Amino acid sequence: MKTRVTEIFGIQYPIIQGGLAYLAYAELASAVSNAGGLGQITAATLGTPEKLREEIRKVRTLTNKPFGVNFAIARHDGNYQGLLEVAIEEKVPAISITGGNPQPVFERIKGENIKTLVLVAGVRQAQKAEEMGADAVMAVGQEGGGHLGRDDIGSMVLIPRVVESLSIPVIASGGIGNGNGLLAAFALGAEGIEMGTRFIATQECIHANDVYKKALVNAKETDTVVIKRTLGTPGRVLKSGYTSDIIGRERQGATYEDLKDVVSGEANCKYIYEGKEAEGFAWAGQVIGLINDIPTVKELFDEMICTAEEGKRRLVNIFEAEKKFI
Repeated sequence: MKTRVTEIFGIQYPIIQGGLAYLAYAELASAVSNAGGLGQITAATLGTPEKLREEIRKVRTLTNKPFGVNFAIARHDGNYQGLLEVAIEEKVPAISITGGNPQPVFERIKGENIKTLVLVAGVRQAQKAEEMGADAVMAVGQEGGGHLGRDDIGSMVLIPRVVESLSIPVIASGGIGNGNGLLAAFALGAEGIEMGTRFIATQECIHANDVYKKALVNAKETDTVVIKRTLGTPGRVLKSGYTSDIIGRERQGATYEDLKDVVSGEANCKYIYEGKEAEGFAWAGQVIGLINDIPTVKELFDEMICTAEEGKRRLVNIFEAEKKFI
């Protein structure tokens, strides 16, 4: 496959792995990169610059392909400079920026040979990212897992709107987990896809507890809910008694101070690391309705490319059949 995304990031397939707080480490990132996509490690939940440096170097022992480092800058309350310096010193090929104003990051890396991705949930955000110098944007529809935009715009509308508003390439995100989703993203004008939830249900996502992975396989597309909407930071999670309680408290007017412990990273880890669904929550997108197995990353890529090729042939047949009646 050849798009501007593959050319900019030096990858075989325009498939990007999401930042995945607490889960995007060297094993998963290298597996995605080795399969032909762009794997990423997460800076936010590594905690210290030293740990980030160790993880970057670990990735390089597992792959010689391009990879990225994700900066969920809102998590750091602005205190991510030390982590960013490490990424620059280690000459990482790419960084992605999510959850905050990327301007300070762009100012710091100006002149560095680092490709940049920015996650957006609306046209104005995307335009600002382009103005700042982003190489590409990842536009996430409301179907996605984790933190989302506030306007509840689905991918079918959001992706073409962002595409028509920019000159840089757009990567589709939200509700994509197989080859048909890849093909659909191309049809909407995107030049690549980002997947988060789907990569959690892979064998190389070794930090995710089996309880979490099995929940992703067994759940239906209706088994997610959005928490923290009243706090202004909506995020899609697996439906459970725990998350239903959060929503109930939000409806009763709970403030951030009231909820900070139950929506914290520690509560997230209780589920995803330890499988304690009664004591925590897990991010997940509506794509769980399409997840039926826990393959290796390579097996997932092979299936996706094969399915996309089959879908392409089906579309060609449809259009060729139409010509016969004209």
